[in-house]
This record gives sequence, structure tokens and C-alpha cells, in this order.
Amino acid sequence: MELTIGANVPAFEIADQNGEIIRQKDLLGKKFVLFFYPKDNTPGCTAEACNLRDNYSALQAAGYEVFGISSDSEKSHLKFIDKHDLPYSLLADTEKKVHELFGTWVEKKMYGRTYMGTARTTFLVDEKGVITDIINKVKTKEHAAQIL
Repeated sequence: MELTIGANVPAFEIADQNGEIIRQKDLLGKKFVLFFYPKDNTPGCTAEACNLRDNYSALQAAGYEVFGISSDSEKSHLKFIDKHDLPYSLLADTEKKVHELFGTWVEKKMYGRTYMGTARTTFLVDEKGVITDIINKVKTKEHAAQIL
């Protein structure tokens, strides 16, 4: 299923780095950013996570709650948060269920090899649960500016 601007965000239920369940329905009434990224502690993902960290107060001032999501485990997310002092939650989609709902688990090619992986994509969602923007061409070092 391909999500588009103006569509309702799909219903999801997923654990954060502490094992607490985050549900789409519990986020209604809040604006939020859901950024899908490939892997904890890789250069591009670290640049993206730290750019959002460095601009977190501006994102909050704009009314956004921020959530990162990858197929890494809760334990991996905890280490990533601790290492880079990230002020927002990371969601562990180890079974790629939420990736599939959002269309971010895709076939990729590198060095002639084909494999499945995460499409680095960010969804902005309003208080009513409607997708207001989709950022497909994420600039990892300028991501907060793209959101704002």
C-alpha cells in the first residue's frame, strides 16, 4: 500500500526502546514526525538522528513529537540513544510490520546485489492522524530543516 499526503496514518502498535507500546491511536491530538531509517550507529543514520537531536527544541516548538523507527532491537536502540544523547523515542520494528504498513520495506540494489531494506522516509502527521507531508529524499545532515 502506498501512502499519500492527505491519507490517514495506518493503525500501528510498536514497542519503543524501553519496551513501552506506542499506538497510533494514542498519538491522536498530537502532531508527530515518524522517521524511518536503516540502521542504528551507521554514518548516515547517526547524522540524521543527531541533526534531529540538535534541532529537537525547534521541532517541539513547532508542536512535533519525534519518533525514529528501524528494524533494530530495543536493546540496540537504547545503546544508540545513550551513545548520542537522543531526546526522543526509537521504535523497534524487528518484524517489519510497521515498515510494511508505511511502504518503507523495499527492494534495494547496491553493487549489483539486490536485497530488502528500509527506504529512508519521513512522515509528518497532524493532530487528526492525517499525513501532511512525506519526505522521500532525506538529507541526513539537514533533516530538521526539511521537516520545519
